[in-house]
Amino acid sequence: MSIATKTGDKGTTGLMYNRRVSKCHPRVEAYGCVDELNAALGLARATAQHDFLKDNLLPIQKDLVTLMGELATAVDDLPRYAKDGYPLFTPEMTVKLDKLVQEIEAQKISYQGWATPGGTVNSAALDVARTVCRRAERRVCALQEEGQLQNAEIIIYLNRLADLLWLFARWAESRGV
Repeated sequence: MSIATKTGDKGTTGLMYNRRVSKCHPRVEAYGCVDELNAALGLARATAQHDFLKDNLLPIQKDLVTLMGELATAVDDLPRYAKDGYPLFTPEMTVKLDKLVQEIEAQKISYQGWATPGGTVNSAALDVARTVCRRAERRVCALQEEGQLQNAEIIIYLNRLADLLWLFARWAESRGV
């Protein structure tokens, strides 16, 4: 089977369970931004020179795949999605981020004033990921405002992840990596 299915040639795309929607549908915008975030995190991980970042970014990327799957499923299809064994986003995923925030803050990573991205290649990649994360968060909030988000934990996770990425970038800068 070719990657070029041509099913999107008229400006629609498929959600889970074969629902077709416009490629500019708010749900597609939301999971598309999370996909961009995952790619940005991949770049940050690839440019990381320290195992602490590499080892912590990969599990986050894997969590984002779970998040995208849930976002790519219409609210009416979520019971079927869960019944079919697909994982749903849980508060435990956010707890992992909270622990990382606490771990970094315990190292007295701080910054006075506004951080200007670009101190190092890796910190710049992390700052790009942070801004993409904030955009994804805004798109998911738009879904919630339209009554199209069942799981509010997704917004909490993205909010916390953006904070963590800011800390990761400052951590990388403080080590010159």
